[in-house]
Amino acid sequence: MKLTFLGATNTVTGSKFLITLGTKKILIDCGLFQGLKELRLRNWAKFPIDPKLIDIVVLTHAHIDHTGYLPLLVKNGFKGKVYCSAATKDLCAVLLPDSGYLQEEEARFLNKHGYSKHKPALPLYTKADAENSLTFIHALPFRKMHKIEEETYITLIPAGHILGASFVQFKHFETTILFSGDLGRPEDIIMHAPAVVQAADYLIIESTYGNRLHQKIDPLDELADIISRVIAREGTVVIPAFAVGRAQHLLYLMYLLKKQNRIPNSLPIYLDSPMAAEATQLFLKYSKLHKLDFDLSKEVCDVPTYVNTKEESQAIDAIQTPKVIISASGMLEGGRVLHHIKSFAPDEKNAIIFSGYQATGTRGADMTRGKPEIKVFGQTIPIRAEIKVLSNMSAHADYEEILAWMKHFNHHPRKVFITHGEPEAAAALKDKIEERFDWKCVVPEYLQTEELV
Repeated sequence: MKLTFLGATNTVTGSKFLITLGTKKILIDCGLFQGLKELRLRNWAKFPIDPKLIDIVVLTHAHIDHTGYLPLLVKNGFKGKVYCSAATKDLCAVLLPDSGYLQEEEARFLNKHGYSKHKPALPLYTKADAENSLTFIHALPFRKMHKIEEETYITLIPAGHILGASFVQFKHFETTILFSGDLGRPEDIIMHAPAVVQAADYLIIESTYGNRLHQKIDPLDELADIISRVIAREGTVVIPAFAVGRAQHLLYLMYLLKKQNRIPNSLPIYLDSPMAAEATQLFLKYSKLHKLDFDLSKEVCDVPTYVNTKEESQAIDAIQTPKVIISASGMLEGGRVLHHIKSFAPDEKNAIIFSGYQATGTRGADMTRGKPEIKVFGQTIPIRAEIKVLSNMSAHADYEEILAWMKHFNHHPRKVFITHGEPEAAAALKDKIEERFDWKCVVPEYLQTEELV
């Protein structure tokens, strides 16, 4: 049995792990690379293995850095089955077509304005490609072993993080491999804590926050403070947000702030992301998978004004009175939020609030690190608005929460592979695991293959 790391090595994106069992090939996650250009170019390069040779894909959860390459894998010849939880399947039906649509829109824009060196610029894949890939996806229940061949099983185990997120347990005879995907937090305001796992022979663990602790600050206080400041100066708050998970978390906080009279009930909250709107409705369908009951979920869903069309999106930029705009994407790598950044970032009376991880090389990372200007649609946009990073909003476990989850193991894994983190974060988590548990840890490189014995 071999394990090859096709992504999420020395970066938080592009999650892909290939298990090879003789002629059988199973891909765990199928994500897009994001951020630095050298990483994004991997999306366009020839896939390291012929997609026709892959038998099965298993998805940990629906975020694009874990699923967004699937349409291209299918387009290039994959014919097997894709397995994930029911909620992940439904979220993929929202996220993947939107990903294809955004890539088509970006190609159209580049061609219209001549901003690309490619003539013509082409999308990585289309909305139609993404919709076709959905036909390959099959839902599995949590905690039930699913046989994929003789003495080989996969099991999905709740991981917290976002709706439908799973650990993937792969078992071949007596050897088990556990893929964490993205590990949720034990005290998340919406999602249940990750399930306790007590054993695995090999553990593939994420390290997004492997060198950091989340500050013990209530994001309600932070939001109330900055929104009040911006209202006082007649400005607008723009919050880039991942459409799945973060957008719903923010809506719940807005609901609480209005309920507690900490922001005006009359303050308009716009959710400008059709994808986030669809994902929000799925929180009603899957209310048993999170802490908010159906009635409370419905109240939260009623908080925002949903912005559907491009024309409606453009119109809210023209509104002069204070407002909050929540829009995708969370790292400013695309989507309608870029138009709002273009409109509001140059004015110091406004504020841009970041509520999630910003990968190196993204516009979001540039802004949170104090860059005075960014490029949007080929134009240089000055950043004069107040920039705020919320301290305790992440859906990823920090290093202490990761170690606390690991302490439930009743025997140590043969090896721990540390993935899905920037180099400093992965190295720091390696040191902490070795010091705390004395487990053998490896930070793999891109395309590295390990024999699992």
